[in-house]
Amino acid sequence: MTHADNPPLSRPLRLGTRGSPLALVQAHMVAAALRTTHGWDEGAIDIVTVRTDGDRIQDRPLAEIGGKALWTKELDRALGEGVIDFSVHSMKDVETIRPEDIVIAAMLPRADVQDRLIGAHSIDALPQGAKVGTSSPRRTAQLLRLRPDLSIVLFRGNVATRLRKVEAGEAHATLLAAAGLIRLGQDDVGHDIPVDTILPAPAQGAVGIEALASNSHVRGLLAAIDHVDTSDCVRAERALLLGLGAGCHSPMAALARIEGDKILLKAEILTLDGREHVSGEVRLARGDEKSAATLADTLLERASPELRALFTV
Repeated sequence: MTHADNPPLSRPLRLGTRGSPLALVQAHMVAAALRTTHGWDEGAIDIVTVRTDGDRIQDRPLAEIGGKALWTKELDRALGEGVIDFSVHSMKDVETIRPEDIVIAAMLPRADVQDRLIGAHSIDALPQGAKVGTSSPRRTAQLLRLRPDLSIVLFRGNVATRLRKVEAGEAHATLLAAAGLIRLGQDDVGHDIPVDTILPAPAQGAVGIEALASNSHVRGLLAAIDHVDTSDCVRAERALLLGLGAGCHSPMAALARIEGDKILLKAEILTLDGREHVSGEVRLARGDEKSAATLADTLLERASPELRALFTV
């Protein structure tokens, strides 16, 4: 469809987003992609900021206070009430089972998937017994697997807050997603950790856009900016998550990448202390979510009862 084929909008579309600096950057990325693709002017999209419980509550891990729904439920409500027409999320913050009336309509091209270490050149370079700040069970388990001597302290907050905490000496180091730092113009901050050292969270680096399943008009507009390779890989990772029954308390990592006409999906599950680690991989066809779920079964079959108890919620 050419720009000339697009019917004019009867009113600006309302894009819902969280209000953190990173969320707003990602919202503007989505708005820019839509304007470019459809030939719209600046006034075609209004950005609507929605404050979430995840933004309000910063002193406890997500798993203790409601999980990933803390990032999505207010935006979901705004969609259902017609306050916004679509919502933008970091896909790694979107719970695996979504309301039936909401669909993931598109994803932007995925950014750097790596974690980045702030405060030291490498994990090996951290001093003995160093404090590392994170609220992520995945990062906690992966760090302790590599360095059982490390002390993990709770870090919540946006990127700037976590960087300030390291600068203030609350911890020797922290891990952040490289994608977020790059999008915030801080590409020179920290040191990339290779994915064969620390496998990322499922959907890390991906920005997703959701809409009401019943709103075919908006879904069609959003489909025009969908990056198919990203969507196929992230959907494979989310199918694995679903197969594992993983929640916010479940230390696991996954990464899918396009290899020829297939997707290579790698995954690992760990105990919270990192002492037990089970990994595996599978090559699957695009859209073959059943094979992703089969990998989940394989990992759980090889796990101890202690490790399995962290999954199948």
